[in-house]
Amino acid sequence: MTDKPRASDPGSTGSAPGGSAGTGKDAGDEPRVVIRDKRKLGKVTEQPANDASAADAAADAPAEGLVEEAEVVVDEIGGEAEVSGPPVVDSPAEPSGETGKAAPLGAELQALRGDLEERTRDLQRVSAEYANYRKRVDRDRSLVQEQATGTVLTALLPILDDLDRAREHGDLVGPFGSVADQLTAALGKFGLTAFGEQGDPFDPTRHEAVAHQTSADVTEPTCVQVMRRGYQLGERLLRPALVAVADPE
Repeated sequence: MTDKPRASDPGSTGSAPGGSAGTGKDAGDEPRVVIRDKRKLGKVTEQPANDASAADAAADAPAEGLVEEAEVVVDEIGGEAEVSGPPVVDSPAEPSGETGKAAPLGAELQALRGDLEERTRDLQRVSAEYANYRKRVDRDRSLVQEQATGTVLTALLPILDDLDRAREHGDLVGPFGSVADQLTAALGKFGLTAFGEQGDPFDPTRHEAVAHQTSADVTEPTCVQVMRRGYQLGERLLRPALVAVADPE
């Protein structure tokens, strides 16, 4: 006896006999593939041993020429299931966090560079102002020191005039002469220098003429007599020299 293939249970597989595809798939089930079997069943060649067996076989065997369609539902393993419905379009990829942060970081970097340039200019300006301030302070300090020294030396000039007159009369000898020489050397260390000698060309910026005469022995205005020597401290004039000037005839 040939066993006929039995149709699958509609309740378990969700498909109806007669070849209709399974339309009642659950939403959570895997996709299934339906295979239809339309083979014809041939005649039974073997005779039944007894009447009872023949009756059972006749009841079970289908009529000749009839085609039994059987549906075999096979779970698809590893295959790609056909998906019904509208096509799925991938959404555009969202920009990464680093790309999103590039713009604000660039703006922040530009702002920091601007601040750095501004601070650099401020520092250069302050440095230049401080350098000028130091130069001005040093110059003022030197000027104040020179003025103070000049004030002290100017107060000592009458003493030097008395020493010069004593030297002219020959009174500056002995221990008194040594003291006068030491005093003159000490004042010279502070930059005090004397000028005004007989025969020097007349310089109105350094000499003060108290007498004027003409002479054939000179070719230019010349100091022919020095009444009082002049003194200067460095380039600063402390006192002009009193002289008598002779002009050429």
